[in-house]
Amino acid sequence: MRTTIRIAAVLVLVLSLGLHWPFLQSFAWSTMLVDNLTTSSFSVAVQRTFDGKHPCALCKAIAEGKKSEKKSDSLVSLKKFEGLNEPVGVVILPAASFPTVDAQDAPFETLLRTPPTPPPRAA
Repeated sequence: MRTTIRIAAVLVLVLSLGLHWPFLQSFAWSTMLVDNLTTSSFSVAVQRTFDGKHPCALCKAIAEGKKSEKKSDSLVSLKKFEGLNEPVGVVILPAASFPTVDAQDAPFETLLRTPPTPPPRAA
C-alpha cells in the first residue's frame, strides 16, 4: 500500500511540474532514431531525428499538447485581492489602572534565591 501511494505521489509531482513532456519527447526521439537507422546510416539517422524538419506523429502530438497546455495556463487570470474598500482605524486604549503585585507573592522571587548547598538528595 505504501509503495502504491509513493508511486502515485511521484506521478502527481511529475505531471504537475510538466516533466511528462521531456519523457515523451525522449521516447519519440529514440523511436525516430531506431526507425531512421533501418533506412540510413547512423550519422544521417541522428541528423534526421534531431533536425526538426522531419517530425514523427508523436512529436507533432507532443508539440500540440505543449501548445494547448500553454494556452490554458495563459487563460487563467489572477484576481487581485482588494480587501476592504474603506480604511479601518485601530484604536488602542491604555488600561485605566495597572494591578500591583506584592513582592512576596511574585513567582520570580523564588528564582532569585541561590540553590541550597549541597544539593538535596532524593529520598
